[in-house]
Amino acid sequence: MTGSPIDGLAAWRHLDLRAVGSTNAEAMVLAEEGDPGRLWITAAEQLSGRGRRGRDWSSPPGNLYASALLVDPGPSAHLGSLPLVLAVAVRDAIAACGLPDGVDLKIKWPNDILLNGAKCCGLLLESQNLPDGRMAVVAGCGINIVSHPEPGLYRATALNREGIGATPSVLFVHLARSFDAALNLWDEGRGLAAIRERWVENARGIGEPITVNLANGRVEGLFEGIDADGVLLLRTGDGTTRRISSGDLFFGNMTGNAGREPGQEQE
Repeated sequence: MTGSPIDGLAAWRHLDLRAVGSTNAEAMVLAEEGDPGRLWITAAEQLSGRGRRGRDWSSPPGNLYASALLVDPGPSAHLGSLPLVLAVAVRDAIAACGLPDGVDLKIKWPNDILLNGAKCCGLLLESQNLPDGRMAVVAGCGINIVSHPEPGLYRATALNREGIGATPSVLFVHLARSFDAALNLWDEGRGLAAIRERWVENARGIGEPITVNLANGRVEGLFEGIDADGVLLLRTGDGTTRRISSGDLFFGNMTGNAGREPGQEQE
């Protein structure tokens, strides 16, 4: 099998690469070739990193680029909650590196981690039905350690910039352990309530005004939390609750932010 054992995690293997196009893509190729899963792929650099909605993800050396390959991780009805598992695991891995006093580390819907209010990583889950009938799921993350992309929709930062003394190798060990723990808590979907609780405990903005940019417009309201599938629950001005499965979330009401550029996050 591909990869080397991971200390303390007998069920997992690790394949450490130098430069690849994308760790997610590499993991999916191995799944198609018959890999049984429970494999981490890391790379020193990604040449064609990808984010949500096909956006490019800057991937220079010095940061952590990692993807976990899972094969048939649980019933298909529960796979939609795996982003919650990954978000909890990544947040816990960063926290395990040691947070300086006053540092704020939160999960931001749908798939970001905020460090002192700025984006410090991106998460991307992809799935594919394999020719032999198995389901491959790849859980990928790019965590900014020494550098971060130029500001786009959101402010960005890196762990070292905020006083967290992580390195890619140390952070990966924490990530492998925290993801294994979160998967065990999720328990093929049977522990979804527990995972959702952990996510909500560490989420930013619940109970506060938010704006969500959708593919065909913008909605505002109060962030009520998420449902069991990770769908955002937004209470609108007329008192109804709207379920939103995808969009770009900003804190505050954009209509009340005179002079603020659309897409610029309120702090």
